Amino acid sequence: MTRESTTSEDNQKTNMGETEKRVTTPGVRWFSKIKMFLLALTWAYVSKSLSGIYMNTMLTQIERQFDIPTSIVGFINGSFEIECVKEMKSLMWIYVLVGNIIRGIGETPIMPLGISYIEDFAKSENSPLYIGILETGKMIGPISGLLLGSFCARIYVDIGSVNTDDLTITPTDTRWVGAWWIGFLVCAGVNILTSIPFFFFPKTLPKEGLQDNGDGTENSREEKHREKAKEENKAITKDFLPFMKSLSCNPIYMLLILTSVLQINAFISMFTFLPKYLEQQYGKSTSEVVLLIGTYNLPPICIGYLLIGFIMKKFKITVKKAAYMAFCLSLFEYLLSFFHFMINCDNFPVAGLTTTYEGIQHPLHVENKVLADCNTRCGCLMNTWDPVCGDNGLSYMSACLAGCEKSVGTGTHMVFQNCSCIRSSGNSSSVLGLCKKGPECANKLQYFLIMSVIGSFIYSITAIPGYMVLLRCVSNLKRSHLELDYMHFAQEYLSGIPAPIYFGALIDRTCLHWGTLKCGEPGACRMYDINNFRRIYLVLPAALRGSSYLPAFFIIILMRKFQFPGEIDSSEPELAEMKLTMDKSDCTDVHRSPKFENDGELKTKL
Repeated sequence: MTRESTTSEDNQKTNMGETEKRVTTPGVRWFSKIKMFLLALTWAYVSKSLSGIYMNTMLTQIERQFDIPTSIVGFINGSFEIECVKEMKSLMWIYVLVGNIIRGIGETPIMPLGISYIEDFAKSENSPLYIGILETGKMIGPISGLLLGSFCARIYVDIGSVNTDDLTITPTDTRWVGAWWIGFLVCAGVNILTSIPFFFFPKTLPKEGLQDNGDGTENSREEKHREKAKEENKAITKDFLPFMKSLSCNPIYMLLILTSVLQINAFISMFTFLPKYLEQQYGKSTSEVVLLIGTYNLPPICIGYLLIGFIMKKFKITVKKAAYMAFCLSLFEYLLSFFHFMINCDNFPVAGLTTTYEGIQHPLHVENKVLADCNTRCGCLMNTWDPVCGDNGLSYMSACLAGCEKSVGTGTHMVFQNCSCIRSSGNSSSVLGLCKKGPECANKLQYFLIMSVIGSFIYSITAIPGYMVLLRCVSNLKRSHLELDYMHFAQEYLSGIPAPIYFGALIDRTCLHWGTLKCGEPGACRMYDINNFRRIYLVLPAALRGSSYLPAFFIIILMRKFQFPGEIDSSEPELAEMKLTMDKSDCTDVHRSPKFENDGELKTKL
């Protein structure tokens, strides 16, 4: 009798303790919901993409600030090593490089761990919608980053310490340096605020759909779910090498990695240097270009992410069908991108560089004759880049090389007169800056942007099915953050780091005129051969993307032999495992812990 009373009393205390814990910790329970985690993670995606995109938009400004070639900028963007020229100014590279490395260390776990967390604790039918929301967050950040970059690029870098009225350059000049450092301060503040909510989340979240009805049944199921996750994580940790071996022998998974590496190499190469390409091709300033990218490219991507997530949830489209659709649409968008080769403008007409002093274009492989009879007695420096536009529509590398004798006005309103090399019906004068390209080039820019809108939308609706194939090509028995970590590692070190480096080095080979440092070393490129630039910018990514469709085609074939969640009947989402129906290979016959084998037997019986 005493023993029963004691037991009853202990149970009452335990229940009271649990009730008291639930009542006294509403804040913790508020954070113990998958949707709250989704909100915080989406904001983290916004912050991550804001910093990353802003860094990309400011690469041209950093290149001009430190007078470095594009290949070195690629090193900085990839957080790799850089070569330092022995000037005091170049020591600032270290701060930019270290900051980029720290940013990469902090941002790396967000994508793989966050998506794995969502996939583990959300209902399987809600995963596409949640991932679509996350991807939309990744696009909101770039929109903000591009707007911020456009604003900072219009402000002179030394604002507050120089009189901007005395400047002789404008934002369209290749020597203009925007206030890139302002945006970095903004991004740092946003990152700090983003980190605060994650301090309040518990180690594990309850499985979505398990509600507390007061009788303790659902709490018990929730506790079992947590214990099961802990035991599987311990088993995976113990059998790490066998797990990685079996993961690397999963054909769909490895082909997905190969496909993503090729695709991301192409995407990073194009997006990193898109502002530079539009500046050189269509004669726009950095602030204009960045604003156009944000206006035309990112809204259709946001719409596409949300649309495909909603469609997959609403119409219960299986992962397999969505993957087929995504492959066909992606291939169509790839073929459509070849129209970009037809949308081009000519080089700026610069006397002694792209044309003769008579305005006749000549092959660029012919040795440039910077000097002419009209300016040989002026004693001009041949390496100077201070371009002027003559009233004959021809640009010159400097007022001296244009043969100008005097100037009137100050700042950007300065006019050079009596220019002996300018043969026109006017007064042979010139103004600061390169001559603007004609209206036909502006029209071609609009065609380019319209094609970009279509391509961006199609790209976005093909991304979510690819994520779902990745997440579910490995069975729930083995699924953990390791599969995403492994892919993220491959994408970063095979795409994120090398792509801007080798692409920047190839772009440097198209430079027509280099700036010169005080020590005589070449600095930033002032003008490119836009025809060679266009070939490299379009052909190399097209080749990379084209080669990625071969492994993607094999994925489509292999998927016919797999059964994904949603294609089999199951009363519990966690029991809807993907099963390999092909014969067992030696690759998957690896040592496994007893826990793995028991779980496998249990799920086979179920």
